[in-house]
Amino acid sequence: MPADTLPVTAGAPAADGARRALTPAVRLVLLATAVVVAGAAFLTVGALDAFELLAPLRLARLAPMVIVGAAVAVSTVLFQTVTENRILTPSIMGFDALYALIQTAAVFVLGSTAVIATAPVARFGVEVAAMLVLSMLLFRWLFGGPRRSLYLMVLVGIVFGTLFRSLATFLQRVIDPNEYLIVQDRLFASFSAVDPGLLAVCAVVVVAVFAWVWSARRDLDVVALGQPTATALGVDHRTLVLKVLAACALLVSVSTALVGPITFFGLLVANLAYLVMGTHRHTYLLPGAALLGVITLVGGQSILEHVFGMDTVLSVIVEFVGGIVFIMLLIRGGKR
Repeated sequence: MPADTLPVTAGAPAADGARRALTPAVRLVLLATAVVVAGAAFLTVGALDAFELLAPLRLARLAPMVIVGAAVAVSTVLFQTVTENRILTPSIMGFDALYALIQTAAVFVLGSTAVIATAPVARFGVEVAAMLVLSMLLFRWLFGGPRRSLYLMVLVGIVFGTLFRSLATFLQRVIDPNEYLIVQDRLFASFSAVDPGLLAVCAVVVVAVFAWVWSARRDLDVVALGQPTATALGVDHRTLVLKVLAACALLVSVSTALVGPITFFGLLVANLAYLVMGTHRHTYLLPGAALLGVITLVGGQSILEHVFGMDTVLSVIVEFVGGIVFIMLLIRGGKR
């Protein structure tokens, strides 16, 4: 045996043992620890001298980041499971474009003064209801017949998204420039100044959806094998896919109406979850993705504010990085 191969051969068992030691359960514990550290850093760094004053303000920003980070990450993993594709995300269904159209149309018809004066709960209810009605009509239309067409649903979602985006762009070009500034501000995700009442409602909805998803995690493992295999193993594939799509629509609608659209965030976090967790079992993948989503938002905002001293919107950087990941997946052929 050549001498230069001896170190590799001798070190291989140790490396394999180290990889085996990091089981998915251990990785979840490490991610949970990272979430606690990121949250503590966000609350305390630079605030110890006036902690009693600053802590409530930072908690009001921390809560929506936790809710949205977990909701978007889980919804993306679920959507990619039923579509069997790591490139697709729920935003491909046009939720972000519909949100932009709703915001633009409201300012165009009612005016910015009336929109700002509207109760946050009422605006939130209208936005969530509109996105849910669109998604459920689409699901019922495409899945109500004898034939199931998941790819047709994705294609129709892309077409609707393009339509909504074009209508929003047209309205933005004809409204008053001062009104356009109000619209533009609402089209970027913001985790500040979120109504506390909305946080409670969103938390209840997200926890309820997570509870159902957790109960179906083993069936999701089977669905990930494909429709023929899932049907052969006794899973009602069509019914479960419909329920998963409804759960995705609810999670995305709530998170988008709460803080605004983050198009590529789910794509970024979901693919990080596949890489970090090292398994496709949803028992570990779903909580891992949720924890990574929280780490990305909370940790990223902490680094931006307290390390680099940047007073900028984190969603802009997340979109930039997520867009790069999307292009890389396209180049590599992200289809599983």
